[in-house]
Amino acid sequence: MYAILSDRTNQTTVRVGDEIQCDLMDGASPGSTITFDQVLLVGDEGNVKLGKPLVEGASVTGEVLGEVKGKKLVIFRFKRRKNIRVKNGHRQRYTRVRITEINA
Repeated sequence: MYAILSDRTNQTTVRVGDEIQCDLMDGASPGSTITFDQVLLVGDEGNVKLGKPLVEGASVTGEVLGEVKGKKLVIFRFKRRKNIRVKNGHRQRYTRVRITEINA
């Protein structure tokens, strides 16, 4: 069984046991559970439920594993012939979640 869920600005295909990285969630401590209510599609061996825009009564439950950082992004501003070069960067923080259950 699989599902496509929408978490803020990201859409992700998940199965039970998958580990996904969501945008940082405040107050999500390791070991707690999170329920994703915005499920766009649920599929199981040829049977597909497509939402318009969401599947009614469907939800995905996951267990919070902790907080992780993504890879480093380098932002480089440059203007030719003006001697302007600015190098900045950051590492985005994510919440790591293991999918435990898909309810359809």
